[in-house]
Amino acid sequence: MIKKLKIGAALLACLSLAACSTPDPTVYAGLASASQLQPNIADKTGRMPYRYQTNVNWSQYSRIIVDPVTVYNGPDNQFGKVPEKDKALLANYMQQQFTEKLNTRFAIVNVAAPATLRLHLTLTGAKATTAVLGTVSHIDVAGGLYNTVQAARGREGSMTGSVNYAVEIYDATSNRLLSSYVTKQYPNAMNIGASFSAMDASMVGVRKGADALLAELK
Repeated sequence: MIKKLKIGAALLACLSLAACSTPDPTVYAGLASASQLQPNIADKTGRMPYRYQTNVNWSQYSRIIVDPVTVYNGPDNQFGKVPEKDKALLANYMQQQFTEKLNTRFAIVNVAAPATLRLHLTLTGAKATTAVLGTVSHIDVAGGLYNTVQAARGREGSMTGSVNYAVEIYDATSNRLLSSYVTKQYPNAMNIGASFSAMDASMVGVRKGADALLAELK
């Protein structure tokens, strides 16, 4: 009983603090496209606060080079206490997921040629799901109500992990930047299955991000 009371007290305390969610992406100083990123006034979700976009016809591209994912180590990174092994796990998972998704639209190549894009992904931050509390917050009365509201708004659930990263897309032959943005991705606030282990929610975020990029480039 005492243990349950402690968990409940911690849950209520966390629900009242902004620290329960991941910091929003920023214009990370070390990004190649940092000077070109601008506030994204079209974004109402908070998932993509900054972007740069040229007038480009994506249908003219049929191939893509997917650079190895970079783990951002600048002083303005947003990894908090995420250990190096989990950063590496997420970077490898991003490489796999984005390559697999984009392969349904593009031929994946290694050499620049006409009609070829180059994608560079930078993992800039992540938040692990809080052990025990992440799952409890989905079934506890107070946490359940909070997460129901967050799910309806398309916003982040309590004590559930997320992932922050940057996308930079270039014309492979000219190396001209065509599009870039920073984004935060996370599961639906009522996705209990994404709250069982520390990196589950971040990995769900990676998959959602890969789907979103594929949809944009179609």
